[in-house]
Amino acid sequence: MMRPLNTRRQFLFTASAAAAATALPVPALALNSGQAQGLVTSAVNDINAIIASGGSEAAMIRQFEGIFDRYGDTVYIASFALGNDRRSASQAQIQAFVGAFRTYIAAKYGRRFREFIGGQITVVGAKAVNSWIEVETTVTLRGQSPFRVDFHVSDRPGKPVFFNLIIEGVNMLLSERTEIGAMLDRRGGNLDALINDLRNT
Repeated sequence: MMRPLNTRRQFLFTASAAAAATALPVPALALNSGQAQGLVTSAVNDINAIIASGGSEAAMIRQFEGIFDRYGDTVYIASFALGNDRRSASQAQIQAFVGAFRTYIAAKYGRRFREFIGGQITVVGAKAVNSWIEVETTVTLRGQSPFRVDFHVSDRPGKPVFFNLIIEGVNMLLSERTEIGAMLDRRGGNLDALINDLRNT
């Protein structure tokens, strides 16, 4: 769940993220719905296998890190999350942030998907939205009403990858930009301190 917007900085982060989300730098028409659905089907099969394995949280998070590596555009997600602070960072800091963010995002969403133990994710269909493909899936958990998780897919890095998740209406790109901005605020804008803390998530 996204935290309340307590600072003007967080409000500006969310506003700029909303604008950017409507003009993502991904090639239009280069990817078809079948390719996008195939990518998500493979990712969902892997996710279902992980949540059915009954492994420890640490083991499952390591496996989810592999999911993001194989199927996700972590570089893009990290760059979007860092937002305008990327302009004042050195190349070495950006590379370090992307690596640390990779660990952070896998742990955060690995724990989220781990909540699906005992359930099943099913791919429903795909459709073109602006310059990407939205692949709809349904999560069915025991004793709960099914809910929707959408994967946004592009081929920006030269292959199909997902660059965003919408889980029960919560947009990963927007929420992570807000969260990373708030984390930087709490560290007085010290990106190196944030990188170190993300590595130890």
